[in-house]
Amino acid sequence: MSSSNHGLSESQFTALQHEAVNAKGKAYCPYSNFRVGAAFLAPNGAIIVGANIENASYPVGTCAERVALGKAVFFNKADSNVHSIREFCPLDMPIVMFDKDGKYIIKTLEELLPMSFGPENLKGQGDLEVMQAGGVMEGEVAH
Repeated sequence: MSSSNHGLSESQFTALQHEAVNAKGKAYCPYSNFRVGAAFLAPNGAIIVGANIENASYPVGTCAERVALGKAVFFNKADSNVHSIREFCPLDMPIVMFDKDGKYIIKTLEELLPMSFGPENLKGQGDLEVMQAGGVMEGEVAH
């Protein structure tokens, strides 16, 4: 399945991959040595990045996706990994996952979280703005 099947142009796909790889280099992972970078494409075309951040109370750290989503929400560009994405993104959003060799698979959020529970399932919670964009994750063991 290609990125164009999910509404991403080739240039958007390449930019997201590049930014996720760069973000991975900023990961703070002294305990697992597993670097992860994430990049989200906001509706306005901005790319928001994040990297995993561990702490001494391992495994209680912050995943790359949460860092990027937190930045997106905080800066108005748009809390467990994919479940956090579910809070702010549509179910048909493509999620591209790369390995260290650049190989990738694309799944929609709904494929990763079938029968998920989201903000629309709660009464009286108001309308949440949803990021209408694609996300990319990049991970590999640090050397």
